Amino acid sequence: MNKKMKFLEAFTLSEILIALTVIGIVAALLIPALVKNQNEKAWNTAKSTFEKKLEVALKQMNTEEKLSGYSSTLDFVDELKRYIKITKICDYNEITNCFSKEVYWGESGEPVDMSKITNAADFGQSDWKTKTTAVQFANGVSALIAYNPNVVQDPYNNQYAATQNAMAILYDVSGYKNPNKNGKDIGSVNVNSLKHECFVEYNGLCLGKPFYPQPVTYAECQAMFESGKYGIEDGCGAENDYWAGAVKTCGSTKNMPSFDEYHSVRSKVASSLAEVLDPRPSYEATIWFGSGYRCGFFWSQTGSYGCSRGSSSKVAVCKE
Repeated sequence: MNKKMKFLEAFTLSEILIALTVIGIVAALLIPALVKNQNEKAWNTAKSTFEKKLEVALKQMNTEEKLSGYSSTLDFVDELKRYIKITKICDYNEITNCFSKEVYWGESGEPVDMSKITNAADFGQSDWKTKTTAVQFANGVSALIAYNPNVVQDPYNNQYAATQNAMAILYDVSGYKNPNKNGKDIGSVNVNSLKHECFVEYNGLCLGKPFYPQPVTYAECQAMFESGKYGIEDGCGAENDYWAGAVKTCGSTKNMPSFDEYHSVRSKVASSLAEVLDPRPSYEATIWFGSGYRCGFFWSQTGSYGCSRGSSSKVAVCKE
């Protein structure tokens, strides 16, 4: 009788199956949340660690007076790699060789084509007029950087916020892995927006904010010419070369409008371009073109002609 009672008090197969089902449902509800929390904790730790290491490197550059004085992001990154280990560098036209092709940005998580984020203006830093450069760090973090050429270093200030002053950076602590989403594995400093910007656009021609270029020296121009990356075909001449300075800012002669391109939209865009230039271009003002070292009138349509590359009064604008 006792054996029979013990048998009757045991769990039935259906009861065991129900219990296992309940356990499975609870696990299905709890495990994703636990994994999500663990991932977010890992991402936040990785982001905090990376930003601290980057700040240490930039503060050392500031102390050694190596933080300012670069006319391009690529030149800045070439110096930065002496202070923090970088394993790969990709210029603005090769971004996706170092960085994810797509990032989800903003509250709505809109996808952004990263191959088009080629200028500081695309980070919301339109006054910097520098191209972006993508890098991969030795710790597995990949990043897209825009340098601030207006940064003022302060080598005697231990509290100097080097990262905030010197650059805008978008970085991914999981490399090429998903989710590539802002606030998760994507972090940033000084990135106010993330979209390809045109200062003016007409008939498919996207132009950035116009500027008066800073000159490069003959030696700098010669290095640009010999590198073959800037599209300079006619060599160098002037000791203070403003046309080559415009080419360096735009990244290549291909990124400057030709005579035909500019004058196809000149009547629609010249006034908008002139509004932000100081001094405002006079009626006789000229604008640099990408081909050769040609220039032409800013306001009126005439043929292009060879110009003195040592002239500081000419306007430049980059195609975006």
